[in-house]
Amino acid sequence: MSTASRLAYDAWHDQHDVDRDVDTPWHRLLFAHLDAERDLAGRRVLEIACGRGGLACHLARGAHRPAHLLAADFSTTAVAKGRLYAESAGLRGLQWSVNDLHACGIQTGTFDTVISCESIEHLERPRQACEEFARILKPGGRLYLTTPNYLGPLGLYRGYARLKGTPYTEGGQPINRFMLLPRTCAWIRGAGLRVTTVDGVGHYLPWPGRPLQGVSWFDSWRPLRWFALHSLVVAEKP
Repeated sequence: MSTASRLAYDAWHDQHDVDRDVDTPWHRLLFAHLDAERDLAGRRVLEIACGRGGLACHLARGAHRPAHLLAADFSTTAVAKGRLYAESAGLRGLQWSVNDLHACGIQTGTFDTVISCESIEHLERPRQACEEFARILKPGGRLYLTTPNYLGPLGLYRGYARLKGTPYTEGGQPINRFMLLPRTCAWIRGAGLRVTTVDGVGHYLPWPGRPLQGVSWFDSWRPLRWFALHSLVVAEKP
């Protein structure tokens, strides 16, 4: 990441606390598919773009503890907050690293499982990040990636907001890429991974000047997962 982006994200993370509850729609989507016995227990696990570390801490205190758990983010502020929270909670077996997902310093084929939630949409070069996911996974290892998907009403709303001169942002973050689930899958396949699962939840009807209106019963209709805002892709390295 550029120095300007790094400084912007340090400032952004400085305004937010650790997500102790780990109960966002994308976290629930991840937990619904994460095979803890296969991909966590006794494994080498990396959460990259970990933010302020709420998910990493949750995994560290879980019943299926990894043999080695590394939480990494390019923001020094985010990593410092995560490390401080883990120490205050008495969590052990969790390591922290300042590392850029565009070109991380992790050796090739190091991890059994890579988890990255709501990350690549906030990067300057998201396709390059997918290549890094593939590089650092061991053969047979799996990637769990969540990212927004604007192949639906929220995508149209973003276009409307842009025409009005008020660009849509995700919680005020400095970088907010327009992600599309089919393109995300194409990037992951292009990096040499085999996509095994695609899922999505969260169907919203945006109205100008009003909070988003969710339509929860759409989540049960599987074909509509391609149009849900919160998407998950699970992929395996051959």
